[in-house]
Amino acid sequence: MIIWINGAFGAGKTETAYQLHRRLPNSFVYDPENVGYYIRANIPDVMTISDFQDYHLWREINHSMLKYIVSEYSGTIIVPMTIVNPDYWIEIVGKLKNEGLEVHHFTLCASRETLLKRLTSRGEEKDSWAVQQIDRCITGLNQDVFREHLDTNLRTALEVVELISLKLGITLMPA
Repeated sequence: MIIWINGAFGAGKTETAYQLHRRLPNSFVYDPENVGYYIRANIPDVMTISDFQDYHLWREINHSMLKYIVSEYSGTIIVPMTIVNPDYWIEIVGKLKNEGLEVHHFTLCASRETLLKRLTSRGEEKDSWAVQQIDRCITGLNQDVFREHLDTNLRTALEVVELISLKLGITLMPA
C-alpha cells in the first residue's frame, strides 16, 4: 500500500509522514524530491529548470521506483510530496492505480496565513521559492483530483496521523 501525503509547502507533509512512519510498523518513507536533486546534479546547467516536476524523467523515475518498491516490499510506502498539476498526478499516481496498486491520497490543507507562519518558523524567507508557491498550491490542490482534504490549521502532525489511520482502518503503535 502507498499512502501519498500531498499539500502546500508548510502544510505538514513531511512531519506527518515521519510521525506515521514511526507509528506504523513495516513502513518506509519514499521522498520523490531526491530524484529531482539527482536529475539536477547530473545534467548540464543549461538544461536546468526551476521545478523538477516539469522534467518528464522525474515523473517517469518516481512512477518506476514506487512500482518497483511495491513489487519487492511487503510494507507500507509513505510518500510526502506536493503535486498540484493534475496531469503530473495522473502520470504518476493515476498510472500506479491503473496498474492495480493500492494508493491512498490525502491532501493536507491550511490557510495562507498558517502556511506563511509555518514556513517562516522553519527559516524560509518571505521571497523563498516555497513561499512563492503558496497561492499556486492552494489553487491547484482545490481540484477534485486532489481530494481527500484534511485541514491541518489547528491539528498537530500526531492528530493528522490519527485521522489518516482512522480513515484507512490501520492500527498504529502508541505515540
